[in-house]
Amino acid sequence: MKRRTFLQSSVAAVLASKAYAAPARRPRILLRSSWQVVNIGDIAHTPGVMALLEKYVPEAEVTLWASGDFSEEVHAMEARRFPNMRVVKGSIGETGKVSNADLKDAVDSCDFLLHGSGPSFVARRDVGRFVEHTGKPFGIYGITYTGADQETQDLMSSANFVYFRDSVSLKKAKVDGIQSPIMEFGPDGAFACDLRDDEKAEAYLKQVGLTPGEFLCCITRLRYTPYWEVKKGRTIDPERHARNEAMKDHDHKPIREAIARVVTETDKKVLLCPEDMTQMKVTKLNIYDHLSDEVKQKVVWRDKFWLTDQALSTYVRSAGFFGLEMHSPIMCIGNGIPAIVGRFEEQTSKGFMWQDIGLGDWLFDFDKPEQVANYPATVLDLVQRPEFAQHMVTHAQAAVTRRQYETMEVVRKSAGL
Repeated sequence: MKRRTFLQSSVAAVLASKAYAAPARRPRILLRSSWQVVNIGDIAHTPGVMALLEKYVPEAEVTLWASGDFSEEVHAMEARRFPNMRVVKGSIGETGKVSNADLKDAVDSCDFLLHGSGPSFVARRDVGRFVEHTGKPFGIYGITYTGADQETQDLMSSANFVYFRDSVSLKKAKVDGIQSPIMEFGPDGAFACDLRDDEKAEAYLKQVGLTPGEFLCCITRLRYTPYWEVKKGRTIDPERHARNEAMKDHDHKPIREAIARVVTETDKKVLLCPEDMTQMKVTKLNIYDHLSDEVKQKVVWRDKFWLTDQALSTYVRSAGFFGLEMHSPIMCIGNGIPAIVGRFEEQTSKGFMWQDIGLGDWLFDFDKPEQVANYPATVLDLVQRPEFAQHMVTHAQAAVTRRQYETMEVVRKSAGL
């Protein structure tokens, strides 16, 4: 056979084999996420990261490794948005034995484990045992870090990447000597949450007399969430309860002033709503019951908990958000709604992400009197200068979107794409 004929035949054979070969298996990512369901913000981490994976790593098969309290109600809500989602639960024992067949299959077949966004390296034990007994790679996406024992620090150093959701956490991790190859700021996964229940939101707003675009949402909280009131087996923490009692008026007074100014100096109303299951009571006792009868006429107190989809569908119909919580503001900014954050030391450093995305003027430290004094006026300004508020949101969204793309490119490579 002549050399030219041989080469042509060889090339044709290679092309034919590629055309008829079975397609390579899709990369498989095991997402360890879903921390608790008593808080719509903690719920939002998971669908947020799943939405990012869907957008930026569409070739991958994603299985959610959920925590034990991942409820059927929350599963059903997320499945409406992600109809093909696969969920496993369970644990890996010290010896490497996996607690059930579904989790074992997910662990054995995955190519990469992604620890989802959260308040800390929440599933440190699960990830540690996964790495010890499989040797497979993993990464950590969008967490706050306040310190850890040496074993945890060593585990974090072995990650392909660690993305911190606030620059204070990133700085702390570097000071502590954590040395993952990639350690950078990465937005909280909840920025990408896009769950919706428009029907419920519209019905509720009609029921309570709120017009889209003509109200603000407000969520408040205590220094420490009184989980002992809503979680079985929890007993009251005397020290935390005492701290809550000592600071509740200090923390809620500027919120009450902001509400009063909004409803008396503008044509907007205010919806008092919850981010976790304890906050209906907290808001009633510390906000609503203290308002004058005149102010109450333009304030709605929601007395029932809701899930992330209805809450977000309500937020996007509002003119803005203010309060003392973090993840409802995150979801607001991620979906184009202005949001002002109040923080205090007990909430860790997560609030500083507002500075990281260009919203430092909307971040208030309630432990600093000079900042608290400006809080009500800033809430009023958000209403009175909507175009400027929207300008701030647009720039913050651009900063978040850029980092989402950049961080997900790293996830893609880690998954073998």
